[in-house]
Amino acid sequence: MIQAIPAPEVTLRTLKQILNLQAATDVSFFAEWQGGMEPISELAQQALARVKANYLDFLEDSPVLENSVKMVVLGPLLDLAGFYRRPFRITTETSIDIELEDAETIIRGRIEFLVLNESFWLVVIESKRSDFAVTRALPQTLAYMLGKPDPERPTFGFITNGTEFLFLRAQRQPTVQYATSKLFSLLNPGNELYQVLSILQRVAQSDSP
Repeated sequence: MIQAIPAPEVTLRTLKQILNLQAATDVSFFAEWQGGMEPISELAQQALARVKANYLDFLEDSPVLENSVKMVVLGPLLDLAGFYRRPFRITTETSIDIELEDAETIIRGRIEFLVLNESFWLVVIESKRSDFAVTRALPQTLAYMLGKPDPERPTFGFITNGTEFLFLRAQRQPTVQYATSKLFSLLNPGNELYQVLSILQRVAQSDSP
């Protein structure tokens, strides 16, 4: 009998048991977030300063709800990263069934944002309300990433609750692995949105396995 699991109920243990998912130990597995980034423009820095100021103002009446996170933080980031222009295409609230390798388990859920470059799933994005820990969305996001149609190419993920930002990289072949970036936060000194945008721009240029 086929078992259907809602994506929000998936755990890392489930993915490890069914897919033999492993955390990558080689730091080069996810090099896209580590250094070598192009500097962002002065105009982009000014825009990100407004994004941070606007969000922190919203946060005074916390929690910031999911739609506000999308509008105040995520939308401007995707625009500055160039994801609203060709060759990219964004779909929202995408339904997906992920049939796992044992053919007896299906994970069902909806992706918040899916950025496509032709058939390449470039970024799977989960956005949550500000009092929702981004780590809670990690298993769900990984399930989406590992269930994409083309298992030979890696997929990048991005989770944010408005305050914190986490990047992921996952692959199905030759082994099922994933890695995360460090956790970026708007509560840290300076403006870590600069680094977040730089990583998004670098991921946008990544079209090879």
